[in-house]
Amino acid sequence: MSENSIETLMNEERTFDPPEEMLENSNITAQQYEEACRIADEDPEKFWAERARELLLWKRDFKTALESDPEKNEYKWFAGGRLNASENCLDRHLENGKRNKAALIWQGEPEDEVRVFTYHMLHRKVCRFANVLKKMGVSKGDRVAIYLPMVPELVISMLACARIGAVHSVIFAGFSAVSLQSRIIDCDAKILIAADGVLRGGKTIPLKRNVDEALFECPSVEQVIMVKRTGDEIDFIEGRDTWWQDEMAAPDIEDYCKPESMRSTDPMFILHTSGSTGKPKGIVHSTGGYMTITAHTSQWVFDLKDDDVHWCTADIGWITGHSYTVYGPLALGATTLLFEGVPTYPRPDRYWEIINRYGVNIFYTTPTAIRSLRREGSQWTEKYDLSTLRILGSVGEPINPEVWIWFHEHIGKGKLPLLDTWWQTETGGILISPLPYVGKLKPGSTGHALPGIKTAIVRSDGSEASANEGGHLLITEPWPGMLCTIHNDDARYRRTYFERFPGSYETGDGARIDEDGFHWIMGRLDDVINVSGHRLGTTEIESALIAHPDVTEAAVVGIPHDVKGQSVYAYVTLRSGLDQDDETRTALCNWISEKISPIAVPEAIQFSEGLPKTRSGKIMRRILRSIAVGGTEFGDTSTLSDASVINDLIEGQKVLFE
Repeated sequence: MSENSIETLMNEERTFDPPEEMLENSNITAQQYEEACRIADEDPEKFWAERARELLLWKRDFKTALESDPEKNEYKWFAGGRLNASENCLDRHLENGKRNKAALIWQGEPEDEVRVFTYHMLHRKVCRFANVLKKMGVSKGDRVAIYLPMVPELVISMLACARIGAVHSVIFAGFSAVSLQSRIIDCDAKILIAADGVLRGGKTIPLKRNVDEALFECPSVEQVIMVKRTGDEIDFIEGRDTWWQDEMAAPDIEDYCKPESMRSTDPMFILHTSGSTGKPKGIVHSTGGYMTITAHTSQWVFDLKDDDVHWCTADIGWITGHSYTVYGPLALGATTLLFEGVPTYPRPDRYWEIINRYGVNIFYTTPTAIRSLRREGSQWTEKYDLSTLRILGSVGEPINPEVWIWFHEHIGKGKLPLLDTWWQTETGGILISPLPYVGKLKPGSTGHALPGIKTAIVRSDGSEASANEGGHLLITEPWPGMLCTIHNDDARYRRTYFERFPGSYETGDGARIDEDGFHWIMGRLDDVINVSGHRLGTTEIESALIAHPDVTEAAVVGIPHDVKGQSVYAYVTLRSGLDQDDETRTALCNWISEKISPIAVPEAIQFSEGLPKTRSGKIMRRILRSIAVGGTEFGDTSTLSDASVINDLIEGQKVLFE
């Protein structure tokens, strides 16, 4: 994108209209949207009850949409109702004409490794593995830990657990033995499903040694089921370890397993997410509410239709993969795509080649991925026909406006709706997002709260913030898909989400709402920098830095300052070949002064080749804050996709202050 275009973007708010030619066949039109908002405002429980009944197969209808006790922070959705998540994702599609339709397309990292499962085939695999688990003594309520890379067995395992009422806990395959151990202990897992290794970026990364190390102190685990992915030699512990393929081929394993009738309020899965202290929280989701929010948002936000190929690039170890690779698309009977590799291997065109190969219609990815591909140049996007794409989506962090524009222009060809979505592990599904064919889009904004979702921006004292004033983002009314609790820690659940602003869910994110009602996410509130009494969102400063033609990536943190209270410390990645010198720093400081304010000018700019990110693309700013002040304690770093960047950043900080 040209510097003049960036200049226009930074100085004038640009908006984009949805493509008119797609309005007629969309799942929700502007008129339907207005009616949905009216119903949700007047009677939110009626609105959600209608959506739950419309989208899901209930074995027994629920008595009430919501039973709540705000004083105890207890919210039970669709109490009295019974259903099964696996049945909703599989069985009903065998009866409605989708039996031989592709349910899951798996693209391995090697380009020639492809597996396709129809709904019939996936149903059979899930039933067989559910029977394997039952044979091992797993029953309703037992916890099963899953430590697998992005392979079909991961999806099969999740659906098999849901089928028999076991609570699955997926643990990202990039986690260390220590992180694996802590999560297994926290959920008290009975069975562990793991792989011998991971293929990533052309390398083979062993996993079994992590399993063996972790299980030294996990007495709850009775058996380990091993998936053979890399074929590397492993230590096999007789009596505890078994091979997936052997268990699935056993003559006593049948092709059908009756789905367990689950109460809507029964726990469905536990998923650990990082806390501000570095100690993970085991977020518990219940069956009925979670399945409602994922099916609802898949249909409305992504306009998902029967013949769509939906591709969410997120690892299933994170909530995005749970909701928008597995449960949402399959609940609606769509085709979901699962990719094992990374976007830049073996070439920076991997995403675009896959979109072209499989005719992907909905593409949901992270700003981090788009920034890295933007850095490689638009020539890689021009090699492929991307005309099957209909909707683009962004998730995981606020998307910088100029990255939004690049994504929109080079992938969407300036025509497709690009939806920046806001939600969390705790929310289960998307809560704030534009709808693809309703209203205008503003680059960098997550748009309006969806019908049935009530938000507020408040100051620290709880008073309502003015238009365009940053503050605490709250969800003021309960919604289906909200977390039930933190596993084994109800007190932390109440303290973290409900104590500071009674009656509302505290998201922990900062945001502002503009005069048109559009939400602008400022990032985690501990990422808001208070410089001489001026609250500056890190996202705003980062967006301005990335808008500079010489910058490909930036991260900003606040550090203590004797006079200002806090000052801005920036980590900046330049285009290759440029000088990382004081002259460049001065130019960037002048740029920030002009684009935002002299108040926002960084006190220090450290040039870096990489940033500490989780596999889902989130920058871990607590690590950056620690490095910026010369710290050496970083808490749990096992969630990082590449922990080696920490040493490089530490050395860079030392050089900067020599």
